[in-house]
Amino acid sequence: MTLHIVTSIIGLFDVYDWWMIVILNLVQVVYTGGRIQLGSTKPEEGERQPYSILNCDASREKILPHVLFIQKIIRRRPFMIKSLENVMQRQLQSLELYEQVDRLKLAIFTALTFTQKLSGLPPENIFSVLLKDSLVAKGTVLGFITDCFREYLVENSFDDLIALLKRAKIEDRLLEFFPMQKRTIEAFSEHFSKAGLAPLVEYNKKKVFEVKLKELKTYLTDQISENADMGEVIESVKQRCKEAKLPDADVVRTVWEALMDAIQWSGKNQQQNINLALRQVKTWGTLLGSFTHTGKLQLELIYTIQTYCYEDAKLMKLFPEIIRALYDQDVLAEDTILFWFRKGSNPKGRQTFVQGLEPFVKWLEEAEEEE
Repeated sequence: MTLHIVTSIIGLFDVYDWWMIVILNLVQVVYTGGRIQLGSTKPEEGERQPYSILNCDASREKILPHVLFIQKIIRRRPFMIKSLENVMQRQLQSLELYEQVDRLKLAIFTALTFTQKLSGLPPENIFSVLLKDSLVAKGTVLGFITDCFREYLVENSFDDLIALLKRAKIEDRLLEFFPMQKRTIEAFSEHFSKAGLAPLVEYNKKKVFEVKLKELKTYLTDQISENADMGEVIESVKQRCKEAKLPDADVVRTVWEALMDAIQWSGKNQQQNINLALRQVKTWGTLLGSFTHTGKLQLELIYTIQTYCYEDAKLMKLFPEIIRALYDQDVLAEDTILFWFRKGSNPKGRQTFVQGLEPFVKWLEEAEEEE
């Protein structure tokens, strides 16, 4: 009896394997017109049917019916999605064996499969095979993903494209699709700008800036925590900012956040937290002053402090004292403080902070009148 059950189970597996082979071949026929030899684009012996992706024109109108056909099959037989994935991976791994026009067809097909949202097709498994050194080195992959992105954006928004890249886990790895000698921000911008994908250029710049700012914040936090030499820290930060071309306003915000992150806050002692924050500002005020050399940047610093104090309950009452301390260290100019007091645009906690700063502002105004 046991032997009969085991034999039946093995028989089921044989049937399942047979069906998988049939399905794999079916998807391959729709894709290429017939079975192809492993590791090549050469057809195996036998008649080739003309109604396939590689045998039609390189246009959305001609390729979309094939995608919709596969979509109907997969809706009835969901397990077939794995066969489609396998075929797509095999073809993309052999991109360099195809002519440019056929690579364009594959790019259009790939974009349409994600536009039509074929259930269960994981973008990570599709795009990851493109990061093959030999494909990347020849520039084959770069041309493919450029065509793929352009086709995807015909019916989808840029936010949809970013969501797709995130699901594929490549939103931070776009430079890796460039040959090593062209793997620079400048080359990235030039290539995708010419391809009409300017939003992708701006997105990548933002991502690069975010990474650089995060690295800067980590560096600063460590240096401040270790009480490193002020002059050396300032020079190092300036050099990093210059090399990465970081926006001044973002640098100001990052320096402030690093100052606060380096504090060993007390869990419950409110007064101790206030003292720690003020001591940090007074100790490292010169660092802040090195990156707030204009009234606009000083105003950005005030807005940053305002938001920080508003979002952190333990510092809510500390805002006026921080502003006064930075004024005493010549980090914030009188004109900037008065402008914020009278016309500041950040609404977060503004009424409370204006009331708290009023005595100091009154003192500034009186001192100005006496002069």
